[in-house]
Amino acid sequence: MNADLKVCENCLKYETYFELREAVGWKNFCREQAETAVENSTYSVVVKDEDRDIAMGRVVGDGMYFTIVDVVVRPEYQGKGIGSMIIGKILSHIENGLPSGSRASIQLISEKGKEGFYMKQGFKLIPHEFCGPALRKIIYKQ
Repeated sequence: MNADLKVCENCLKYETYFELREAVGWKNFCREQAETAVENSTYSVVVKDEDRDIAMGRVVGDGMYFTIVDVVVRPEYQGKGIGSMIIGKILSHIENGLPSGSRASIQLISEKGKEGFYMKQGFKLIPHEFCGPALRKIIYKQ
Protein backbone atom coordinates (compact mmCIF):
# COMPACT_ATOMS: atom_id res chain seq x y z
CA MET A 1 0.00 0.00 0.00
CA ASN A 2 1.18 3.52 -0.81
CA ALA A 3 2.66 5.21 2.29
CA ASP A 4 1.00 8.49 1.27
CA LEU A 5 -2.48 7.06 1.78
CA LYS A 6 -4.35 8.19 4.88
CA VAL A 7 -6.95 6.24 6.82
CA CYS A 8 -9.84 8.07 8.43
CA GLU A 9 -11.93 6.13 10.94
CA ASN A 10 -15.63 6.90 11.48
CA CYS A 11 -15.58 9.86 9.09
CA LEU A 12 -17.66 8.39 6.26
CA LYS A 13 -20.08 10.93 4.78
CA TYR A 14 -22.89 10.48 2.29
CA GLU A 15 -20.99 12.17 -0.55
CA THR A 16 -18.08 9.72 -0.24
CA TYR A 17 -20.46 6.79 0.11
CA PHE A 18 -22.39 7.82 -3.02
CA GLU A 19 -19.29 8.61 -5.10
CA LEU A 20 -17.42 5.39 -4.29
CA ARG A 21 -20.43 3.17 -4.97
CA GLU A 22 -20.83 4.94 -8.33
CA ALA A 23 -17.13 4.40 -9.07
CA VAL A 24 -17.61 0.62 -9.06
CA GLY A 25 -21.00 0.63 -10.79
CA TRP A 26 -23.15 -0.16 -7.75
CA LYS A 27 -26.69 1.21 -7.46
CA ASN A 28 -27.13 3.84 -4.79
CA PHE A 29 -29.87 4.11 -2.22
CA CYS A 30 -31.93 7.27 -1.73
CA ARG A 31 -30.03 10.00 0.11
CA GLU A 32 -32.12 9.92 3.32
CA GLN A 33 -31.79 6.14 3.61
CA ALA A 34 -28.05 6.17 2.90
CA GLU A 35 -27.36 8.98 5.37
CA THR A 36 -29.21 7.08 8.11
CA ALA A 37 -27.33 3.87 7.28
CA VAL A 38 -23.94 5.61 7.34
CA GLU A 39 -24.77 7.32 10.66
CA ASN A 40 -25.84 3.98 12.16
CA SER A 41 -22.67 2.17 11.15
CA THR A 42 -20.86 0.53 14.04
CA TYR A 43 -17.56 1.52 12.46
CA SER A 44 -16.36 2.86 9.12
CA VAL A 45 -13.08 3.42 7.31
CA VAL A 46 -12.29 5.83 4.48
CA VAL A 47 -8.94 5.69 2.67
CA LYS A 48 -7.68 8.89 1.08
CA ASP A 49 -4.97 9.58 -1.48
CA GLU A 50 -4.19 13.20 -0.64
CA ASP A 51 -7.67 14.80 -0.65
CA ARG A 52 -9.33 12.14 -2.84
CA ASP A 53 -11.47 9.46 -1.19
CA ILE A 54 -10.41 6.21 -2.85
CA ALA A 55 -11.86 3.43 -0.69
CA MET A 56 -14.28 2.69 2.12
CA GLY A 57 -15.73 -0.05 4.22
CA ARG A 58 -18.19 -0.16 7.06
CA VAL A 59 -19.74 -2.59 9.51
CA VAL A 60 -23.08 -2.79 11.28
CA GLY A 61 -23.75 -4.93 14.30
CA ASP A 62 -25.13 -5.51 17.76
CA GLY A 63 -22.08 -6.75 19.67
CA MET A 64 -22.51 -10.44 18.79
CA TYR A 65 -23.41 -10.38 15.12
CA PHE A 66 -21.74 -8.08 12.63
CA THR A 67 -22.16 -7.55 8.90
CA ILE A 68 -19.43 -5.97 6.81
CA VAL A 69 -20.89 -3.85 4.03
CA ASP A 70 -19.85 -1.38 1.34
CA VAL A 71 -16.22 -2.45 0.95
CA VAL A 72 -15.30 -0.41 -2.13
CA VAL A 73 -11.94 0.43 -3.70
CA ARG A 74 -11.83 2.65 -6.78
CA PRO A 75 -10.94 0.44 -9.76
CA GLU A 76 -7.64 2.22 -10.44
CA TYR A 77 -6.51 1.49 -6.84
CA GLN A 78 -7.56 -2.17 -6.70
CA GLY A 79 -4.93 -4.87 -6.32
CA LYS A 80 -2.73 -2.74 -4.03
CA GLY A 81 -3.72 -4.19 -0.64
CA ILE A 82 -6.19 -1.43 0.23
CA GLY A 83 -9.21 -3.73 0.49
CA SER A 84 -7.26 -6.14 2.70
CA MET A 85 -6.23 -3.26 4.93
CA ILE A 86 -9.86 -2.12 5.27
CA ILE A 87 -11.02 -5.64 6.19
CA GLY A 88 -8.14 -5.91 8.69
CA LYS A 89 -9.09 -2.61 10.34
CA ILE A 90 -12.75 -3.63 10.58
CA LEU A 91 -11.90 -7.05 12.06
CA SER A 92 -9.47 -5.48 14.57
CA HIS A 93 -12.09 -2.94 15.61
CA ILE A 94 -14.64 -5.70 16.21
CA GLU A 95 -12.18 -7.88 18.11
CA ASN A 96 -10.91 -5.01 20.27
CA GLY A 97 -14.48 -4.17 21.29
CA LEU A 98 -15.35 -7.66 22.47
CA PRO A 99 -15.34 -8.49 26.18
CA SER A 100 -13.15 -11.32 27.46
CA GLY A 101 -14.64 -14.76 26.91
CA SER A 102 -16.94 -13.61 24.12
CA ARG A 103 -17.23 -14.44 20.45
CA ALA A 104 -18.65 -12.71 17.40
CA SER A 105 -20.14 -13.86 14.12
CA ILE A 106 -19.09 -11.71 11.17
CA GLN A 107 -20.82 -12.00 7.80
CA LEU A 108 -20.75 -10.27 4.46
CA ILE A 109 -22.19 -10.65 1.00
CA SER A 110 -19.50 -10.70 -1.65
CA GLU A 111 -19.81 -9.35 -5.15
CA LYS A 112 -19.87 -12.29 -7.55
CA GLY A 113 -16.30 -13.24 -8.41
CA LYS A 114 -14.79 -11.56 -5.32
CA GLU A 115 -15.32 -14.51 -2.96
CA GLY A 116 -11.65 -15.50 -3.14
CA PHE A 117 -10.57 -12.10 -1.82
CA TYR A 118 -12.65 -12.59 1.32
CA MET A 119 -11.58 -16.21 1.71
CA LYS A 120 -7.96 -14.96 1.83
CA GLN A 121 -9.09 -12.76 4.75
CA GLY A 122 -10.29 -15.86 6.65
CA PHE A 123 -13.97 -15.92 5.65
CA LYS A 124 -15.65 -19.19 4.73
CA LEU A 125 -18.28 -19.68 2.07
CA ILE A 126 -21.79 -20.36 3.33
CA PRO A 127 -23.14 -22.98 3.58
CA HIS A 128 -20.60 -24.82 5.64
CA GLU A 129 -20.81 -27.24 8.55
CA PHE A 130 -22.23 -24.69 11.03
CA CYS A 131 -25.17 -23.25 9.10
CA GLY A 132 -27.41 -23.46 6.08
CA PRO A 133 -27.34 -21.31 2.97
CA ALA A 134 -27.38 -17.52 3.22
CA LEU A 135 -30.63 -15.92 2.14
CA ARG A 136 -31.43 -12.36 1.18
CA LYS A 137 -34.57 -10.42 0.41
CA ILE A 138 -34.63 -6.96 -1.13
CA ILE A 139 -37.64 -4.73 -0.53
CA TYR A 140 -38.45 -1.79 -2.80
CA LYS A 141 -40.77 0.98 -1.65
CA GLN A 142 -42.07 3.49 -4.19
